Amino acid sequence: MAKDKCPECKAGAPEWMATYGDLVTLLMCFFVLLFAFSSIDAQKFQAVMQSFQGSAGVLSGGKSLSEAPLVFDGMPEKQTSTQQVIEQSKLENLKEQVEKYLEKNGMQDQVGIELEDRGLVIRFKDNVLFDPGSATVKQGSYGILDFLSQLLTTEELINEEIRVEGHTDNVPNISTQYPSNWELSTARATNVVRYFIEQSSFAPARLSAAGYSEYHPIDANDSAEGRSANRRVDIVVIKKAVVETQDTTNAGGN
Repeated sequence: MAKDKCPECKAGAPEWMATYGDLVTLLMCFFVLLFAFSSIDAQKFQAVMQSFQGSAGVLSGGKSLSEAPLVFDGMPEKQTSTQQVIEQSKLENLKEQVEKYLEKNGMQDQVGIELEDRGLVIRFKDNVLFDPGSATVKQGSYGILDFLSQLLTTEELINEEIRVEGHTDNVPNISTQYPSNWELSTARATNVVRYFIEQSSFAPARLSAAGYSEYHPIDANDSAEGRSANRRVDIVVIKKAVVETQDTTNAGGN
């Protein structure tokens, strides 16, 4: 009796293996892209590799996920970085618009503007907003304050927080209404905030006022020029990272 013939084996790898190989390759590409878009961290990289190996069935015991943090934990860092780039672009655009207004109205010597680590600082020098010893906003400054109100309440900047800071020189202020430079600097900052709220659509929660008296100088107080530079009001568009840091610090102190 003739023996049954063995079924002819097909040449090459099984069909399922080609599909499996494609899947593994795609997974590898996916994780490489995730790694490329995240910040480089040795521990996170090792965790990704372990996770990938586990999903491919390489780890002993069939462990498919590492207990170490995966690269997904790094994604908020990338997101934060992207947000910072967008915010920086917004502030640079705002700076350019204010500079054009100052040039058009011949106010370059009265108002300064610069980007700092904390945000965009719009600096009103000496007596631009107030008369000496006074905290009443001068009518002549309404125009630029209204212009800033319009810019800072646009959709692009509607969520940015604004702090108005009052500063003085070291010459004592002798006044019944403002017994010291502390009261004067704080009243000036508060009155600018009040103007923004009453004359525009500013949400009060976005605004804050601070008075620093003579204790945050930008120049020496030993000359008339230095004292003039220190008498100022700063309107600061605060970066979100700075706001978050302050919120965390305040929460920790409660």
